[in-house]
Amino acid sequence: MLHIDAKPIDLQLTTPFRIARGVQHTASNVVVEVKHEEAVGYGEAAPSKYYGESAETVLACIALFAGNLGDDPFLIEEIMQRLDKVIRHNPSAKAAVDMAVYDIVGKMLGVPVYKLLGLNSAHTPRTSFTIGLDSPGEMARKTLLAKDYPILKIKVGTRHDLEILKAIRDVSSAVIRVDANAGWTPKEAIRNINAMAPYNIEFVEQPVAAHDLAGLKLVRENVELPIIADESCVTIEDLPRLSECVDGVNFKLMKNGGIHNVLKMIHMARAYNLRTMLGCMIESSLSITAAAHLTPLVDYADLDGQLLINDDPFVGVGVERGKLVLPTYPGLGVRMRAAAEQLEDD
Repeated sequence: MLHIDAKPIDLQLTTPFRIARGVQHTASNVVVEVKHEEAVGYGEAAPSKYYGESAETVLACIALFAGNLGDDPFLIEEIMQRLDKVIRHNPSAKAAVDMAVYDIVGKMLGVPVYKLLGLNSAHTPRTSFTIGLDSPGEMARKTLLAKDYPILKIKVGTRHDLEILKAIRDVSSAVIRVDANAGWTPKEAIRNINAMAPYNIEFVEQPVAAHDLAGLKLVRENVELPIIADESCVTIEDLPRLSECVDGVNFKLMKNGGIHNVLKMIHMARAYNLRTMLGCMIESSLSITAAAHLTPLVDYADLDGQLLINDDPFVGVGVERGKLVLPTYPGLGVRMRAAAEQLEDD
């Protein structure tokens, strides 16, 4: 029998993180532990109020999941189907269980998850580093501090968006991606994106409200820059609809329900000729590393949640000049920071 346990964990952000719909100072996440015989797997839920979750709902889900995991961690398809029958939605709770089970399977086979999936760790992309909303001058200052990252994701969705981009371009020649977090109307988006084009922008993420697919399509038809959907892309059923409206989609383990679901969604997105991206919430290295194992499959990565917090309790994926470096230990390859530092001291 697979046994499951969970405990809340609070992650403190290095600086307040502001996007178009609010500001965050801490992330109230949940660490999940799944045991099978001698093997122990770990996962993390980073619940978002936007998707109807909290640490409390995750803990309630984990209590419901106990006794519903079966006795064979290799039956991931069946496990995840069972959890969907226990309760609908709650994707971050399911993602935490999903990655813990993958962790167990990798450990039992003695291989990292990326090898389990048949992927080449040399093919990871560079991750972007996010600059949260602030005054144009403060965002330029943060850009200078992020000089080790060749790709920047700039949060926008204000009346000062062009000033922000000008201030950043004045101090940096990095690749810039823009994320409005659904902060514009379609007309505002068209006007702003076309005005931003001279600042050499790679793409624009979620310019309009998540439900407004007609607005997304209108924006895409009236701008030159590629449009990537994030909040609009929650389930696999969203992909056929989005294929008519955007150039690409941003997947997150926390909103899409874990490695198992995201794998399916990446392959379906490819079938619709959509560009693919892996993003994150504010997370520790535990779940960021789980997502990183999938990055050889995608075009873009935005896996910087662990870079935005103080005192990350885990050690996992590395970042070298933006390039994601996957761990070679079995399973997710994540270790407790205290244990990893003790090994280095020894």
